[in-house]
This record gives sequence, structure tokens and C-alpha cells, in this order.
Amino acid sequence: MKKSKAWILWTLFKSMFVLSSCTFGGGFVIVSLMKKKFVEELQWLDEDEMLDVTAITQSAPGPLPVNASVIIGYRMAGILGSLSAVFGTILPPMIVLSIISLFYNQFRTNKYIAVALQVMRAGVAAVIFDVVINLAKNVFKARRILYIAMMIIAFVCTYFLGVSAMIVILVCLGIGLLDLLVSVLKEKHKKEIG
Repeated sequence: MKKSKAWILWTLFKSMFVLSSCTFGGGFVIVSLMKKKFVEELQWLDEDEMLDVTAITQSAPGPLPVNASVIIGYRMAGILGSLSAVFGTILPPMIVLSIISLFYNQFRTNKYIAVALQVMRAGVAAVIFDVVINLAKNVFKARRILYIAMMIIAFVCTYFLGVSAMIVILVCLGIGLLDLLVSVLKEKHKKEIG
């Protein structure tokens, strides 16, 4: 049964609002939650599409959740879908930060809030680890030595050698474009021969 556009827009807003409300620790945390929502539960995207969305949102400027909202919203309902998803994504942090800014001094000196934030960090680390494992599994599923080598080299460069993540992303983008060019030329050569 085909869902109405209004239902899709509401689902986008509601889903992103809930995900954004429950996401502590930055953009990478929301990736696994989005995967569960849009790939497993709603089945709007498949695994490969979600991996592509993740790669694009990490490479584009701006916050990862907002970038992902734009792409997923547009994929499901065009410009209105993007607007609905983005509004659902940015509303919870705006509300929370507005409240915190009113009571900043009380939050800063409250030992219970400090402990709660420490506990949340442990949970955030676990969620980020889950995202890393799932993304790595998808790279290994592709069974391309180039992708696996790029993943390992990128990790070594950023973690051990202190290379900027932006440089790593740009180099990987360049390698990916070269790989695409080689694939297109090979395909063109096959068609000319065949």
C-alpha cells in the first residue's frame, strides 16, 4: 500500500525528531540509529544506500545529522522531505541548548550533571564503536582490496600519524574518483571490443 506524501513527511519529521532527541555524543552516534530506523524498520533505504549516505554526509561540510536529513528527506519526498527531516533534526538541539543557556552556571557547577555526562560518554563510545564495526563490515563485504587497504591506511594515518581527517577524506575521494574513471574506461573499452 502506497503511503501518502503527508504521512511520509510526518514520518520523516517524527523519526528525525526522536533520533535527534536521543543522540548524545555527535554525528557518528546517529548513524547507527538512522540505519536501524530507515533501513531495518521503515525499509526506505538498503544497506548500500545507507553506507553511501554516511560517506556523503561525512565528506560534506556541516553537521552529519543535518546532512543525512537533507539526503534522506530528499530521497523520500523531495524538497519538502528535506525540509521536514532537517526541521525534525535541528529542533531538539535548539530546544535543549536554549534551556541549558538559561541555566548555564547551574549546570556547570552541578556535580550530578557532571556525573551524568561522564556516564553518557561511555554509552556514546559504545555506539560509535558499533558504527565503526558496521561500516567496516560493509567495506569487507565489498571484497575490494583497494577499499580494505584504503580503510586500514586511513586509520593508520589518522590515529598513529596524526594526519588531518580532511586530508584523508580528500585523498580517499581522489582515489575513489580515479577508481571510477578506470572502471568507466574499462567498460567503454569492453563495449568497443564487443
